[in-house]
Amino acid sequence: MFFDLNVPVPNILQSSTGKAKQQNVQSGATDVTTFSAAQINALDARIDLLIHLGYTVLAFTQTIHKRLDTRFHVNVLNPLLTQLKKRPGILYLKRLNIVLDEDSEKGFGLINANVNFCNGYDLLSLTPTTQATFSLACLTHTQPSQLTTHIISLPLTLPRLNFYLKHTLIRTALRNGAVFEIDYVGSIGGEFASILHDTGYAELGPGAKRNWWASARELVRVTKSRNIIVSSGAVKDADLRAAKDVANLITLLGMTQDAAHNTLTKTPKGVTLRAQTRKTYRAVMSEPKMIIPDGSMELLRAFVAQTTMDKEAMEEDRGDQQPEELSQTVPTVPDESKKRVREDTNAETAPVAGAGQKGPGPEKVAVKGQAPGQQPVTTGPTRKKRKKNNKPLESSVGSEH
Repeated sequence: MFFDLNVPVPNILQSSTGKAKQQNVQSGATDVTTFSAAQINALDARIDLLIHLGYTVLAFTQTIHKRLDTRFHVNVLNPLLTQLKKRPGILYLKRLNIVLDEDSEKGFGLINANVNFCNGYDLLSLTPTTQATFSLACLTHTQPSQLTTHIISLPLTLPRLNFYLKHTLIRTALRNGAVFEIDYVGSIGGEFASILHDTGYAELGPGAKRNWWASARELVRVTKSRNIIVSSGAVKDADLRAAKDVANLITLLGMTQDAAHNTLTKTPKGVTLRAQTRKTYRAVMSEPKMIIPDGSMELLRAFVAQTTMDKEAMEEDRGDQQPEELSQTVPTVPDESKKRVREDTNAETAPVAGAGQKGPGPEKVAVKGQAPGQQPVTTGPTRKKRKKNNKPLESSVGSEH
């Protein structure tokens, strides 16, 4: 299962603004924008080509500039998906992308008042172009909430990024579960959506390819090949590539073959599942359910019944056993043995013969092998100090004289 999470919608779907649109939005009209048959046919042909190239999950992208304002912006993807052909086994997603510039530093429009509007999209993404907007996108808008943005797309075709890819910002975004997007259309010199060229997000020409390779390689180095997804972002059929070809192309950025394969399969799948938690309380997944395979219910019931019977049998055995029976099981010592043990103990503690001293005194112990009339050895805690012989030594020479 391969994912392409950036399929731009036709240009006319993004250019209808003004008082007429505001009046239609306030009145609750849903057919604000009409789609011509030629545009629908062109989009159907592009979808058929993507399916032929191996993609099964497609995300249609609606791009907004500066900030989100429900007075002038409507969800144009809802009427679009109703006019496309139904293809079994193919999943369609709706994505909202906001291009941020200096005017967006005060706010992106992702506030609680616009929660209902954002719930109509499956994915939310940001495209920062300044240092302030990049910091806000990585630190604030990736935290779990009802307006979490799970995708951060960078302008890789510009001559130079307007912000630094700081490790602290990148690590925080990765820890919060955000991913960084790489559009491979820039590597082949393809054409982006017109709104991206008008806002200065993307460039064309031979220099754009060189800039894309340098910036994409730097992004892979900073993120250490983690939490990166690869999308097409192409508006022409000639710029589309197969999934396996894209994986081989990404390996030239310094990724391993497995990491490049995950950018089209495992990582975008995790982002899609995580994006569903925006509509739950604090991004909490639903309660897990145990799925029991077919044919295992009988074994499970037999196991439970056997366990219950064993438990009841153990309880009956404990209840039938009386205290007298328990006392009989304890081993008893015969009386003769008790008497013999008592005599041996008294013999050991008996006083030594000949010790007739009154009051506390040194204890006399008979030494083994001692003669019968010999004085027993005296032991005790106190010892008498021996007097020192302080007499002067007489000279042997003087005694002779």
